[in-house]
Amino acid sequence: MTTKSIPEWFANKNVFVTGSTGFMGKVLVSKLLLSCPDIGDIFLLIRKKKDHDPHTRLQLILQQEPFRILKEQYPERLKKLVVVPGDITVEDGLALSVADKQRLMNSISVVFHMAANVRFDLSLKSAVRMNTMSITNVLALVKQMPLLESFVHISTTFCQCGESVLEERAYQNKISPENVIKMVNTMTDSALEATSSKLLGEQPNTYAYSKALSEEFVSRCGLPVGIIRPSIVTASYKEPVPGWIDNMNGPTGLMIGAGKGVIRSMLCNADYVADIVPCDMAVNATIALAWQVGMEKSTKPMFLNVTTNVDNPISWGDAIEIGKKHVYAYPFSQPLWYPGGGVTSFKMLHWFAVIFFHIIPAYLLDTLLVITGNKPFLVRVQNRVNSGLELLQYYTMKQWKFCQDNIRELQNRLCPSDKETFFMDTGIICWNDYLLMYILGTRQYYLKDDLSTLPRARRVFAYLYFADCALKLVFGIFLVWIIYTWTISAKPIIAMLVPSTE
Repeated sequence: MTTKSIPEWFANKNVFVTGSTGFMGKVLVSKLLLSCPDIGDIFLLIRKKKDHDPHTRLQLILQQEPFRILKEQYPERLKKLVVVPGDITVEDGLALSVADKQRLMNSISVVFHMAANVRFDLSLKSAVRMNTMSITNVLALVKQMPLLESFVHISTTFCQCGESVLEERAYQNKISPENVIKMVNTMTDSALEATSSKLLGEQPNTYAYSKALSEEFVSRCGLPVGIIRPSIVTASYKEPVPGWIDNMNGPTGLMIGAGKGVIRSMLCNADYVADIVPCDMAVNATIALAWQVGMEKSTKPMFLNVTTNVDNPISWGDAIEIGKKHVYAYPFSQPLWYPGGGVTSFKMLHWFAVIFFHIIPAYLLDTLLVITGNKPFLVRVQNRVNSGLELLQYYTMKQWKFCQDNIRELQNRLCPSDKETFFMDTGIICWNDYLLMYILGTRQYYLKDDLSTLPRARRVFAYLYFADCALKLVFGIFLVWIIYTWTISAKPIIAMLVPSTE
């Protein structure tokens, strides 16, 4: 029997996607339309958000970079996108209309569950309701789909942070997800928060914990399922364009903060591996996993760890140094100060730097703004920055090994054309080139800094460089003066305490 290629397997299959409005979701939907031209309809579960109804939200998303080529060259394929108003947090059938639910039951063969709240600082109740209880709602719907061939759940490599080695297999939580949900639904907020640290155990935050619970539900649901675990998802390697990014989560926020001179110190072990993976490689692996699950027709869950941890690792220290080099060459517009500082694994040294280079300058500059009749904002910004750093430092001060045997096996199964189209080999990444694309992409697509702003940004950087040098000189002179003054004033006291040898 001849194995079908990925586009051949997806031909005429209708697909259901949750989380299509997210970073990876947009790339996945556009990739399916571009690389699987004969795919059936793609049903997108979209909820109303603020003043935008689901259909309006889709139209806004279609204006973004991932869909530019489709609009320019294959506009007819966009007609395959079907909006399904709904919400994964609604237990009663995701709040689908009777007609929409029936249409999904009659047509869906492949499901990608990508919707999740990725914030690390959610309360336990919110995280469990959004990321764990929602998967039970989705599974209840999917189990009613008679044509289902493949269900893929997007998780994270950091779902079992207490493990130093994460294997590509199912893990069982100490407390069953059913019991956790029961606690969330019956305990008061104060009682739940009081016991949350005990429930989390070795998990660093409620996001990781809620994803671990979700995995357990999926792995024993009895459906043909695949669970994909990307690590820290960063800008695209090649598609939709090199360096595309639309959020400032994780390393992107650190890069922007450091590049604009706001972040001067970070608690980080420079020798540890930065577990990052380009968005398009993670998406290609997701699509390929759906194909593999569908081809094997097994109800035993398949797991993929997707990261650069083993095949092409880069340390935090190397990533930061390469990033600095490119930020100096291609500076961001409107920096608050010249980028500087560095990383340290010593907590006391880090907090010393935070006090002197984050907090004190923020209060001084805000005071100056108030005196000049302007609105202060730097203390507020620094409070947010420091809160973000506290959440991220767990990942920059710890190291894991993520096994990747399954993804290597998957790549080997692909035909030559699929290997090229659905590229996921992280070994091909040249980190210097990728990080340059990442910085330029952040500049253009997230910060909306056109390349035409570079000359002025470079001039501003030059001014700030000299200002930074002058400030360091003044600070150095002040420090020497303090030491000299203290030494002179302390001489009489030292003379009284130290007995004379004459």
